[in-house]
Order: sequence, then C-alpha cells, then structure tokens
Amino acid sequence: MIALYPGSFDPVTVGHMDIIARASGLFDSVVVGVFHNPVKPPGAFLPEYRARLILQAAEGLPNIEARVYAGLVADGVRSSGAGCIVRGVRSMGDIEIELQMARLNRQLCGAETLLLASSPETAHISAGMVRQIGRCGGDLSGLVPEPIRATVARELLELFQGGKGDGK
Repeated sequence: MIALYPGSFDPVTVGHMDIIARASGLFDSVVVGVFHNPVKPPGAFLPEYRARLILQAAEGLPNIEARVYAGLVADGVRSSGAGCIVRGVRSMGDIEIELQMARLNRQLCGAETLLLASSPETAHISAGMVRQIGRCGGDLSGLVPEPIRATVARELLELFQGGKGDGK
C-alpha cells in the first residue's frame, strides 16, 4: 500500500524524519507530499527545494519519494494512488486538529488517516522553531537531519539576512 505523508516541511526536521522512517516500515511506499498551506505565509524554501532536502535526508530509505503538490491533500491522495494518509501528532491539540482533517479527507477522497505519535525526544521540535533558530545563526544539531544540517543552517542564515540562497 502507498501512504501519503503531507506537510510543508519548511524545513524537514528530525521529527518529520522520525515519522517518515517509521511509516516506511509500515507501507510499501511512502510519498512525502510537500504542500503549501495557503493560510500560512510563504515558506522560507521553495517547495521543490524542500523535496530535494527530504530526499537527501531520507537517503537509505528505499521506499520514500518526495513530490510537490498544490491544492488539497485529497487531490494528492488521488494523484499518488495512496490508500492512507500518515500524520504525526505531538500534542493533544494536534490530535483534535488531525481528527477533523482525517474526517474531511475520508469524506473527500475515501482515504483513512494513520496518526503516529511523535517520539518523546522530538515532540518539542517544529519547523517554525527551526527557522527562528536558524535565522539567528543558532545551532541546528539535533533539530535538522545531519545530512542536510549545514546546508539548512547556511540557507536560513542567508535568507533571513536578505541574501538569496539556493532554496529561494
């Protein structure tokens, strides 16, 4: 079965990678869908760049691919051929939001949603916090996957200092 793991992944964090790795053991194939949430401001990185970072971070996981999507998650489910949506949850607040989205997606495209609880060591990590730390030149060790850590740190610092990095 194919699973779709949708998100903005701006940038991909060790928490995202924990969910990706665990989902890869549960499904034949996991499509990591890079979506833009229209209610959020534009991301730090272009979606295509985020997809490349995900693939670099997921090297060694043979059943992972990353695709960029526009529109609804239900559209991504249909175009990927996924039978399941995977979502990570960090808190009780996440669960309430994810339950609502799971019900809507089941109504829109018939896909079930599997909620995976974040690992305790990654539950406090969010892409927004990583962006904030990175733009101030903070250490991203343990927050961003090691294969892409230096690249993400450099790009965030350049982007937020007004430069044009590779990701924008």
